[in-house]
Amino acid sequence: MEDIYRPVKVVGIAGSLRKGSYNRALLDAAVELAPDNMEIEVLDIAPVPMYNADLDNDDDRPEAVRRLKQAVGEAEAILFVTPEYNWSIPGVLKNAIDWASRPVGRSPMTGKTAAIMGATQGMWGTIRAQDHLRDILASMRVAVVTHPQVLVHGAADKFDRHMNLIDEDARSFVRQLLENLRDEAMRRRISLEGLFSS
Repeated sequence: MEDIYRPVKVVGIAGSLRKGSYNRALLDAAVELAPDNMEIEVLDIAPVPMYNADLDNDDDRPEAVRRLKQAVGEAEAILFVTPEYNWSIPGVLKNAIDWASRPVGRSPMTGKTAAIMGATQGMWGTIRAQDHLRDILASMRVAVVTHPQVLVHGAADKFDRHMNLIDEDARSFVRQLLENLRDEAMRRRISLEGLFSS
């Protein structure tokens, strides 16, 4: 019990593979703005192949998938940073989630705490993609922190030419979301460890 207040370990996943992506830059901002008692590990999903159930077993699982599942399994919380493609999340992000969600009943995602952010050059700040992602995560019993919503619209004006998040309102929302994610993950930790120690 003496280690119950150890830092919350978060795995951060950006749903864009594009070099110069605003969403990858937003994830970098989250690492910078992480509150006390939180550690964010950025996970690159570019090497993860398309899901193939024939390979989803202990003998044939690709190495990139093993790393994905291990990182998710070792984290207490997941931070998703997603663009919006055609009113939903990108295929690469859904693909990574599909791998991590298996096997049913033993998914490393089940029971995790998550938060969602997104950035776009458009007006809506990825709100529809974030709604779809919440529905997907609900199927795995992932508890999503819903406030505040971090919807970075007009992203070209919110980042400088070095892709640093410079908008103070956006930075404040990111900071508050991360604090809420940390607090929720710690509440769940204390509840679970209290159950196992009683």
